[in-house]
Amino acid sequence: MNPETPNLLRAARDLAAGRLLAGLGADGHWIGELSSSALSTAVATIALGELDRRGGVDQHRTQVTAGLDWLARNANADGGWGDTTRSRSNLSTTALVWAAFGAASQGAAHAPTVAAAEAWITQAAGSLDNLVAAIEARYGDDRTFSVPIVMTLALSGRLGPDGWSRVRPLPFELAALPRSWFGALQLPVVSYALPALIAIGQAIHFHAPSRNPVARILRRGVARSTLDLLVDLQPVNGGFLEATPLTAFVTMALASMGETRHPVALRAADFLRQSMRPEGSWPIDTNLATWTTTLSIKALALGGPNSHRHNSKDRSALRTWLLEQQFKDIHRYTGAAPGGWAWTDLPGGVPDADDTAGALLALRCLDGDAPPDPATIRAAEAGVRWLLDLQNRDGGIPTFCRGWGRLPFDRSAPELTAHALRAWHAWESFISSPTRSRLADSRRRAGKFLVRSQRTNGSWVPLWFGNEHAPGDENAVIGTSLVLLARPAVDPARSDGSCWQRGSRYLLDSQNANGSWGGATQVAGSVEETSLAVSALANDPESRQAAMRGALWVAAKIDANDVDPTPIGLYFARLWYSERLYPWIWATEALSRIQDPAPA
Repeated sequence: MNPETPNLLRAARDLAAGRLLAGLGADGHWIGELSSSALSTAVATIALGELDRRGGVDQHRTQVTAGLDWLARNANADGGWGDTTRSRSNLSTTALVWAAFGAASQGAAHAPTVAAAEAWITQAAGSLDNLVAAIEARYGDDRTFSVPIVMTLALSGRLGPDGWSRVRPLPFELAALPRSWFGALQLPVVSYALPALIAIGQAIHFHAPSRNPVARILRRGVARSTLDLLVDLQPVNGGFLEATPLTAFVTMALASMGETRHPVALRAADFLRQSMRPEGSWPIDTNLATWTTTLSIKALALGGPNSHRHNSKDRSALRTWLLEQQFKDIHRYTGAAPGGWAWTDLPGGVPDADDTAGALLALRCLDGDAPPDPATIRAAEAGVRWLLDLQNRDGGIPTFCRGWGRLPFDRSAPELTAHALRAWHAWESFISSPTRSRLADSRRRAGKFLVRSQRTNGSWVPLWFGNEHAPGDENAVIGTSLVLLARPAVDPARSDGSCWQRGSRYLLDSQNANGSWGGATQVAGSVEETSLAVSALANDPESRQAAMRGALWVAAKIDANDVDPTPIGLYFARLWYSERLYPWIWATEALSRIQDPAPA
């Protein structure tokens, strides 16, 4: 090793940690900043414009104009749009932007942009007439996003006078059934999309009723009661899941039926107005405040002069804030039991596995070497039990709801399972005996799930991260790294030890010649992906040389001030995002681990 290497790594780690701490908000936690989204901007302008058109008002002209102008300025050179300004063009986003220009009266001002978009869509889909089939093929059996896109195309007039007849119906009448039945019903949308099922399903029924008289009568009979359910599901700030796309789809569906003064539409419109950025764009979600805060705490707890381990005031404030974010009641949206955490501190958040595991680990990090206080132990035990109750029959952990369905965002995922294992391991010695007894069996089942979900090449593929330059848009590097970090938490006597060696070998084989990692073999590296791979390999003596090369690549990026967020986040329905804090969080963690590989 070059004698200067430790100093280089230490200096880079301190710079990364300093940038991370600079992002700490005045209210004592991290908020971060999600990338602007062409898709969100498109559907928000359509929703606000539809409210004006159907309501006979001109309330949102300023927002619609600014949104269309932003879209025109941020078109890719090929005429299409991706989900972020750094993403390559894709069919869903480009089709929705095309719809936005078609729906707006001021769309003619951007005729060259629209013509270029039409040319891109024609090439990507084969023809404009084939657009619906191409969109449906992209999503397969999951109608969570294909139906809203086709509905938006019909609403905007892009599918011609009979456009609504080309939108597949959604069985919104099923929303009137008891929530406990949903797992058995195998709905064609995922668990988080219940508002879309209701609003869009009703809009399709309104514009293109079923030819089946029984279905028509049944849907008319439950229309009002399911709209009332939509009122109950909506957060107080109007934003379903804090997500612009979901909220906009619900809003435009209601407006298309003339429900422009419906309380859901009014609150949703307020959310959309408040979510708009000064330059005219919208992000896919308001923020990931809880998620970025727990990630930051874990990264900074690994040591160094900028560690929160050395600041008791900050630790206390963060602990208090995190405990306040834990859900204390049954969640009215998903019916989730108390004890979990969401990704955000805002009203639209929903408790989920990844954020609950992250909060549990962060709370343990904030204690350092000191024993946790009784209030924290009570909260942690509730969180541990929440994750135990979420575990599926296959031993894996899903995102929101146990056993809901077969669609991707409701299935068990390896990185979620690994994260839960780490959280359980961190609190195992502090929880009560009955919970600890449950934990032993759950650890065993979760370990077996990880073995079964490993691919033949040694990798694990995550649900919530991807790379649009990797095969299948997957990100096996991130997935494998996150699972390998859970190795100390898996019972070694009850797991196949060879899976860890094969996982490490996959990462070694995927490293680029310059020391970096991308989402898969021969994919250009990023600070985020490289940092996670370094963290995963830092504890493995046989992989340490490769990890060191990756750490030096990250350090060089930091030293050159060449750190830009990469669109590797995979949001609902295959929407890409980048988060401003991700590279600084994971670089801080990786550069700490490579210098002191002991922390698990």
